[in-house]
Amino acid sequence: MDGRHNPNIRAAKSICVKNRKKKFHLAQFLVHGPTYHSLAMWRYPRTGWPDDSWRRPELYQHIAQVCERGLFDTVFFADLNYVSDSYKGSLEPALRYATQAPEHDPIPLLTMMAAVTKQIGLGATFSTSYQHPFYAARLWATLDHLTGGRAAWNVVTSLNQNQASNYGQAVLDPSELRYEKAHEFIEVCQQLWNSWDEDAVVMDRENAVFADASKVRRIEYEGRFYSSRGPLNVVHSPQNGPALIQAGTSPKGIDLAAKYADAVFAINPVAKGAASYYAQVKNQISDMGRNPDHCAISFGAQPIIGSSEAEALEKQEEHNSLVPIEGGMAILSGHLNFDLSKLSPDDEMMNLTQPELQRSRRVYQKDNGDSMTVSEVAQRHGESVGLPQFVGTPSSIADQLEAFFEEVGGDGFMLSPIYCPGAIEEFVDLVVPELQRRGRFRTSYTGTTQRDHLRQDD
Repeated sequence: MDGRHNPNIRAAKSICVKNRKKKFHLAQFLVHGPTYHSLAMWRYPRTGWPDDSWRRPELYQHIAQVCERGLFDTVFFADLNYVSDSYKGSLEPALRYATQAPEHDPIPLLTMMAAVTKQIGLGATFSTSYQHPFYAARLWATLDHLTGGRAAWNVVTSLNQNQASNYGQAVLDPSELRYEKAHEFIEVCQQLWNSWDEDAVVMDRENAVFADASKVRRIEYEGRFYSSRGPLNVVHSPQNGPALIQAGTSPKGIDLAAKYADAVFAINPVAKGAASYYAQVKNQISDMGRNPDHCAISFGAQPIIGSSEAEALEKQEEHNSLVPIEGGMAILSGHLNFDLSKLSPDDEMMNLTQPELQRSRRVYQKDNGDSMTVSEVAQRHGESVGLPQFVGTPSSIADQLEAFFEEVGGDGFMLSPIYCPGAIEEFVDLVVPELQRRGRFRTSYTGTTQRDHLRQDD
């Protein structure tokens, strides 16, 4: 087995678990498109959908029901609002290899998934860069009502020039400015969500009073980037706005997460690096005066499950062989907002100094700390977008997850399938019971809202 995809397999069998009662959080990563983190997904033989299944709500309703049966915290959609031409200045590679393109809007799916579930959290990505806070506050408060308090908003600032151009912005804002705007954006949203008291709606039919006007107020917000008079025209929602998710790894992203996030999703394939990131975020949350236990940090994982180790390795080899290197170059170029065709495939990524390449340095290393080449990083990116592949039987995958969890300090994992439908069902039916037997995962939901699930006590 190629150890670069499974940094914990050697330690998994011998690890001494210090605290078996600390439970995992689990979330399911999705994209409203034919590929998620794997460019092989739409080609992989075990992906048994008809060609148009990814466009239809029934697939995602089924996934939500499976994940709710598995007692996951959240089903979560990433979203990129562009078709990338970052690689070679052409749309052709992105379209040919389906590098997270096409990608349909996931927001309408949340309500359709809510209609067939009762408890699981429902999240999606929504950028602060190209909308007004009033629209976002209204949208997410409405979704929080329609899901019964199960809405989760993944707050992003959008870093690709293609997306900026789609919204008429000739030049992408620098990172620092995007995050300054994001802080103000969230502040406006929070004030709007607070513009209705929880008990403002009285519905006194006898006296013809629907709402107590003394409990609804304007916000009169005037900031550097945004202004809003308010109040919101949506009543106080079950969670008073959605739970907030963040996925930033830059100092500015970590700062945004530390101030606002109820959950953080992170990609770091090496446990040592994940542990450093975990400690940094938790310490910064504490420095902000917030309870670190009120922000669950989950790391990406791509499980590949077999009835035997040999079968699992065969599935991994078959899957990874279906990823074209040019597809990996194209998707990585889009995520970095940098054209990798300008580099030699043999350049060592850790030695490169271009500013666009620095934000993802955590995925440029081999298990021994050596730098991977451009082509090696691109290949891994096409396979899993940097997520470690945990490969084996249900029991050995549970071992590997525990090993990673213990070294990192953990809160849990964001899971990404290599085929769909099928892989998510295998994890729920085979790995979740193993984690429950070990005392590593809940056996029932104890709350009703997305924040309840994220803050569930061990």
